[in-house]
Amino acid sequence: MPTTLIILAHPERRSFNGAWAEESARQSTTQGQTVLWSDLNAMGFDPAESAKHYRAPAVPFDPLKAQENAAFANSLPDTVQTEIAKITKADRLIFHFPIWWFGPPAILKGWCERVLAHGALHTVDERFDNGRCIGKKAMFCVTAGAQQSESAHNGKEGDVQMLLWPLAYTLRYLGMTVLQPNVCSGVHGYFKDEAETELTLRLSSVLKKHADTIKDFDSLPSITFNSDRDFDSDGRLKPEAPSHSHFIRHDP
Repeated sequence: MPTTLIILAHPERRSFNGAWAEESARQSTTQGQTVLWSDLNAMGFDPAESAKHYRAPAVPFDPLKAQENAAFANSLPDTVQTEIAKITKADRLIFHFPIWWFGPPAILKGWCERVLAHGALHTVDERFDNGRCIGKKAMFCVTAGAQQSESAHNGKEGDVQMLLWPLAYTLRYLGMTVLQPNVCSGVHGYFKDEAETELTLRLSSVLKKHADTIKDFDSLPSITFNSDRDFDSDGRLKPEAPSHSHFIRHDP
């Protein structure tokens, strides 16, 4: 059976993000899977990469070189090695987090910067189509304070799919398959009276439906990315190659 890693990036375990993450774990366990946890805030994870994490020489700190050297010497920080071990064991990674300031929380970005270490989970030659994490699948379960209409492609808050693309592409860089994000909009603590009751019922419905999401995990649609062969020797999209995102597109 698969091993699932739950990555929670929210400072309050009693939040809906926390409840949703626990439901992912519960449904995965019900299906006989092994469940691993990374509750980043509860762990006190330090998201800032710096020389203090390494036995680095007294020269200007180069994060990529420090990670690579430590990976080859098997001396990455203990916290980082523990997270890498979880990722290595996992077949599925389910990320639970809110959209804050038009992106994931800083602790999750910092987790990527420190844990997805050069030399450990990717190298110059082992990335994208040749990534070390080929075969692993990732899913984002995301809350947004904005309403669904505001988070659409023509919404005032910006297209939530595009806001999530950089994180999705980070995992694609490692070789993972990234599923279409599961976004729950209009989640915040400022509802009152009937609106608050309506929100509670809506969130309860999301948790109930999540059983089907976990059960159908392997058949859920994924984000389409360009393959390595779609780019020329300079790393530019070939004229005949398709464009799947506004982030990688042809000249106007």
